[in-house]
Amino acid sequence: MTTATPLISRYATGTRWVGHWSTLAIGGSIPISIAFDNILLALMLATWLIGLQYLEKLLLFWHNPVYRAALLLFSLLLLGTLYSSAAPGDARLYLSKYLDLALIPVLGWAFIEARNRAIALRILAGGLAVVLLLSYAISSGMMPANPLIRGTAENPFVFKLRLTHNILMAYGAFLFAWLACSAASRRAKLFWGTLGILAVINIMLLVDGVTGYILLVTLVLLFGWQRARLRGIGIAIATAFVIVAGLSAVPGPFQTRVKQIYSELKKERVDFPASTSTGYRLEFYRNTLSLIEENPVFGKGTGSFPAIYAELVGGSGKVLSRNPHNEFMLITAQIGLVGLAAFIWLLWQQWRYAPQLPTPIERGLAQGLVLMMGIICMLNSSLLDHTEGLLYAWLTALLYAGLESDDRVIR
Repeated sequence: MTTATPLISRYATGTRWVGHWSTLAIGGSIPISIAFDNILLALMLATWLIGLQYLEKLLLFWHNPVYRAALLLFSLLLLGTLYSSAAPGDARLYLSKYLDLALIPVLGWAFIEARNRAIALRILAGGLAVVLLLSYAISSGMMPANPLIRGTAENPFVFKLRLTHNILMAYGAFLFAWLACSAASRRAKLFWGTLGILAVINIMLLVDGVTGYILLVTLVLLFGWQRARLRGIGIAIATAFVIVAGLSAVPGPFQTRVKQIYSELKKERVDFPASTSTGYRLEFYRNTLSLIEENPVFGKGTGSFPAIYAELVGGSGKVLSRNPHNEFMLITAQIGLVGLAAFIWLLWQQWRYAPQLPTPIERGLAQGLVLMMGIICMLNSSLLDHTEGLLYAWLTALLYAGLESDDRVIR
């Protein structure tokens, strides 16, 4: 008996160590490689399952209101597969996309210790910094074309598509700014601050992406409010106005994209099938609202959207779509207003409990995460996308692991 106990203890410690470091490493992989993400996720999940301490893992979920809200939303999506009118395979496919929600408490096991959370944030920052510097290398011609790089010198996104690249860089600029404010030395403040400025320039001058523009301005305003309340948000508004006004007057990706959207909006007519990128998006919204009206409470089931959308627009000449480019609408079409309420409840719980997190940087980043998801989910079906969905799940697990229980009083 005395021999078995130390062996069990060493086994639990070893598996926990491997699981924790694979979970931390996911932060560096998210901006770079889906393949590495999947390998690390598999290793993390395997060690979590075989690593004992099951009561502690259950209590982590039970006492964390944010983790419970994430599992509630996933549970509703799981139930939605039971009555889904999806084509064969779509219910399983869409549910697999939402699996990141169920993994939040599993990921959170690695982030109970404050030291791990601090290390993980810097690993994420390191991955984002690599992508940022590679983007500048592509833009300057220093990085030759190769199969791993998706962008060009004219539009230098790196491992992800431009929309995802700009989302990553916008939140990266926000993370760099908070790391600069939290740094202990002047050299570290200068390092992180420089990366933050480079990320802003990358979004606004180099890589085309409207979602990134909107997200960046929102996070700049939030950062100003977080750091200096009314005075800070006043400075942030003035800065954002000057930047946007300047970019609107200077030829570049920002000006080109704004003009394109304006031109496409003038061209589109509601009584004709859409023919432009902006028109398709508006058409998807209108048609999805029609689908929601048919089954507003419980929807048509998880994964049903491609089939019911095809049925709605069949023979009309309108473009088919597998998602409406709006996560709030997509969830409502699948699992109804019940599902929409669960999604909003999850975001609300995150916003509500953000002030209770242990450190200023965790509180600030958590609020930024909620606003990021609110914005990108209004413009895209972001929980379906691997990078955006995993980034959200990983950061939610990390930032809210610091909550002690659900009966703490909000101060």
